[in-house]
Amino acid sequence: MIPRNVEETLKDIAKGYPVIAITGPRQSGKTTLSRYVFESKPYVSLENPDTRELAEEDPRGFLNRYLQGAVFDEIQRCPLLLSYLQEIVDENPLPGRFVLTGSQQFGLMSRITQSLAGRVAMIVLLPFSLHECYSRPEGLSLDDVMFTGLYPPVHDRNLNPGIWYGSYTQTYIERDVRQMVNVRDLTTFQRFLRVCAGRVGQLLNLSDLASDCGISHNTAKAWISILEASYILFLVQPHHRNFNKRLIKTPKLYFYDTGLAAWLLSIQDPRQLNTHSMRGALFESFIISEILKSRYNKGLPGNIYFWRDRSGNEIDLIYEQGEKLRPIEMKSGMTLTSDSFKGLMKWVDLAGSAAIGQTIIYGGNESMKNRGINVVPWHSSICL
Repeated sequence: MIPRNVEETLKDIAKGYPVIAITGPRQSGKTTLSRYVFESKPYVSLENPDTRELAEEDPRGFLNRYLQGAVFDEIQRCPLLLSYLQEIVDENPLPGRFVLTGSQQFGLMSRITQSLAGRVAMIVLLPFSLHECYSRPEGLSLDDVMFTGLYPPVHDRNLNPGIWYGSYTQTYIERDVRQMVNVRDLTTFQRFLRVCAGRVGQLLNLSDLASDCGISHNTAKAWISILEASYILFLVQPHHRNFNKRLIKTPKLYFYDTGLAAWLLSIQDPRQLNTHSMRGALFESFIISEILKSRYNKGLPGNIYFWRDRSGNEIDLIYEQGEKLRPIEMKSGMTLTSDSFKGLMKWVDLAGSAAIGQTIIYGGNESMKNRGINVVPWHSSICL
């Protein structure tokens, strides 16, 4: 097993909470991680139809088999167990007793928090981070990394990314969609997925998405929620501290994994990515996803934003540190010019003393400091 950065966080929270819930996209390694970290606990897969039938028909009797604790995998397949777990945990709140894993579905997390409020610690496990997957990423091609993506099966089994992402889309994403909402035409949903991939790094415009796919505004909104709930894409909200009152208030859309986004964009080779019009947007998505992984692996919320005014001035990412704000810009090229620094310098002037640690992450290989701005290569470990 490739070690995961979240392991120590899991061990720490298991000392203080009777229930640990690990969520994230399918095939991100939740089962492997939970069985490895909690190897002494019985493992129960609720994907197994026979096991699930037993749990649904007699939840009390089922849970009585595991009073000392267990790993319940894919808990969303039998949410009825959550209410009964509450009673068991209240009788004996032994820390680290139960571990739940699940690919987040509509209502699953709300049911967990409602049934187990104050008793459960939540961990989000995304696909590999760059430094989990590669011990020396500085020797790699950025285009190869973004094209291949970071889902564990692609690397564990040395699979062809194009074939794997195609199968993943059909067997996991579309299956989850069928479970969550009645999609009559999966071809339309696949078109919606591809259109979303073409909007990476852009402001979310539901009306345009709906129009391009031939669906209603409400359907587009529901499908975006499904893809968020399945950890396929995420929205970054705008930051609203009033340096300028004329601010954009629409979120921006990103994919958690650039390999999946590249497949949806019909990119079939990393050399195509090198000159593709979406390369800069995919790079932005890649870096922001890496930052989110760093925070989630520590058990922290995302808490990242972007800033943009109606004149088009923009900062790719803003991170709050108390009363201070840390701005980060992303440039996919290997070379930075004087224009690369202008947007960040203008924002620093607006923010004044609130600005700290202003940074540009770029597609090159050298670290430096220029005009008071930290310049960081793409393969560096970015921790917020």
